[in-house]
Amino acid sequence: MRKGQVIFPPNYPQSIEGPIVFLAGPIQGAPDWQREAITYLQLHAPHINIASPRKEYLDGTFVYGEQVDWETHFLNQAAQNGVVLFFLAKEEVHYPDRAYAQTTRFELGEWKAKQTQLDCNMVVGIQNGFTNARYIKRRLTQDNPNVPIMKNIEATCQQVIDWVG
Repeated sequence: MRKGQVIFPPNYPQSIEGPIVFLAGPIQGAPDWQREAITYLQLHAPHINIASPRKEYLDGTFVYGEQVDWETHFLNQAAQNGVVLFFLAKEEVHYPDRAYAQTTRFELGEWKAKQTQLDCNMVVGIQNGFTNARYIKRRLTQDNPNVPIMKNIEATCQQVIDWVG
């Protein structure tokens, strides 16, 4: 069986065979939930390709526009052939000059609308303690009833595996 790739920015592999899972969710101030998801998916479904936006950059090497473009590219790839996985991890480190998960909240709203329009596979995991979870659950349940809402990273990843094999 073919082994899936784990793709980090700014890499764009020449060819990708099979489904892609995009790991959408908070990075700044969040625990490394992406590493947990990668470990789970590689253990239980090693053929799945994973696009993770979380990458350690050397000082001065982060290019904002490249990161955003990379994320947009692989979110769209996952929507076409795979799963957009959102995991809303509880804040671990507070940065007073930045709202926690501010980019994630915007992306989740964007993909809530796109999921309906594109009818793509999307799963949302919400860790206990993520702020405003009650509102997010309510709105997703109202507008996207076929988007499963899970309680932990393992269940969220298992839903991905159930869909793509």
